[in-house]
Amino acid sequence: MHHPKSWLGVLGALVPIVLGLSVMFGAVSLSLSEIVAVLSGRATDQTAVTILIQIRLPRVLLAALVGGALGLCGAVMQGLFRNPLADPYLLGIASGATAGAAVVIALHLDIYWGAVPLGAFVGGVLAVAIVYRIAQTRWAQLDNYALILSGVALAALFSAITSFLLFYSGASHDARRLIFWILGGLGGAQWVYVFGLLSVLIIAGMVLMLFARDLNALALGEEMAAHLGIEPRHLRRILLIAVTALTAVAVAVSGTIGFVGLIVPHILRLIVGPDHRMLLPASALGGAILLTLCDTLARTVLAPAELPIGIITALLGAPFFLFLLRRRAQLGALL
Repeated sequence: MHHPKSWLGVLGALVPIVLGLSVMFGAVSLSLSEIVAVLSGRATDQTAVTILIQIRLPRVLLAALVGGALGLCGAVMQGLFRNPLADPYLLGIASGATAGAAVVIALHLDIYWGAVPLGAFVGGVLAVAIVYRIAQTRWAQLDNYALILSGVALAALFSAITSFLLFYSGASHDARRLIFWILGGLGGAQWVYVFGLLSVLIIAGMVLMLFARDLNALALGEEMAAHLGIEPRHLRRILLIAVTALTAVAVAVSGTIGFVGLIVPHILRLIVGPDHRMLLPASALGGAILLTLCDTLARTVLAPAELPIGIITALLGAPFFLFLLRRRAQLGALL
């Protein structure tokens, strides 16, 4: 099975299977008959209804949506910057979002519903807006190096702000909550987060898929893309806006979850090829599968305690990514 569409079919079939298994397992396991009874409205056990409808189902769906968003954005960023090490957090979105959440928690505004996700979203968007503005002011061409270097510098600044607020909070409840948020987690999943992220994912996904062919041309170089009738600056602006909005919303509802947007597109590029018309949906499906599995492990490994999902993705992702880099280096040496 080497055809990209065949792999898309496999990934698409795996998503509902992984979602179904994830719904079944947790601190309290649910049998298939209990799940069917609850979903069909015939359940008599109110505990099972509460666990499935209010806790387990929104969390599993949110994990899939966050993973899909990160995988999709990672594929776009790697294509946009022509760098397999690029990820959705390259321009400082994660650091800005973390600083925004930290400010909300430090000011005790988290007593208001939705304040932390809103603060994280504003911080992430603000970080990218500043990076974009700095790069545009200093370099009229708005080249990739300008954006990357500005993102690295601003990420350090926002990280310093977060570290100061963390130090200021000491050993308080605010510090513990902020640390857990930084490590990533889906324990606060709610249906409103699911529908909100789903809406943004649909809109941003349609925009990104609309320019998938142009992204293929950009991979050949800006001069070649210009010869094909594509305006690189205009294309970069559109893609960055869509990626920023989608990544900021994903980070706002889940915290900082690393490696998903880095590893998934890299692996699937080796499987389905570099054509972004196939790679973008494949990365979204692969990210959904990976993060759903990681969240299931986070909920079950130390049950009833829960691990931050960022720890799971790092433990699984970092060694595997190092293996891929090592294998690539060995192949390069042979060639």
